[in-house]
Amino acid sequence: MNYKDIKPEYNRNMNNTPQIMFVISRVEDAMYKVTFDPRKRTGKIIANLSIIDERDLSRVLSLFKEAIQSGLSVSPFIRILRGGEEVIEKGKVGIATVCSITIDGVLLKAGIPLKPKFGGVVEIRDGNPTRFIDLLTYDSTTIDPLEILMSQELTSVTEMINTGSGKILANFREAPMVARDAIEHTLDTLVKAGFSGVLEVGEPNTEVLGVPVERDHLGIAIIGGTNPMAYVQEQGIRIQTREMSSLIDIEEMVHIEEVV
Repeated sequence: MNYKDIKPEYNRNMNNTPQIMFVISRVEDAMYKVTFDPRKRTGKIIANLSIIDERDLSRVLSLFKEAIQSGLSVSPFIRILRGGEEVIEKGKVGIATVCSITIDGVLLKAGIPLKPKFGGVVEIRDGNPTRFIDLLTYDSTTIDPLEILMSQELTSVTEMINTGSGKILANFREAPMVARDAIEHTLDTLVKAGFSGVLEVGEPNTEVLGVPVERDHLGIAIIGGTNPMAYVQEQGIRIQTREMSSLIDIEEMVHIEEVV
């Protein structure tokens, strides 16, 4: 895992002067760096990194597994980093999970031009997504929208898991409507490779979960990769999450059922 592969939140202009970099730049940069091939199940994905106290590891992994089995994650693959390894201090443990931007990267490699638009909170009723109720655009913040929304404790993932209704984190992007067949084919390939989390692929020129799309485009809503972390947070367990933290080879990860 290389934590230098993703750009920091500051960039420099031609005069070498630091400039604020909105998160959309990080998202687009990360998308281009994805090399994961869902057919071969090889290549690099974008990972989120969660850091917890070592004593909480067993409980956190159990909660992650619950969230994953409830369909509230991008993928069941994780990697555990012990204290002293990479950027993890002693007494802590890191858990790398698949970031939803990986799906954007795979779609981009399939020749589908995507426009990541925003992260938000989606209301779920009886297992069905109904609408986005909070939104933050990628081009208006230097911090990942889902990281901000999670910090504001706007989710109710626990309620969603227990009752089928609640509030979860999700991302939204747009694509040209002529790419619909290619999108569905690529998403099917991802599902066969163990990647899921697609809430809705909209019809051309039709709003998705209450959000309108540009003319001749369609919307795609995908579950945020940080829902398991939000679930942990709701249980009162301290967890630090770094969105789009690194690139990691999928072969370095294991299915969560192998460790829980």
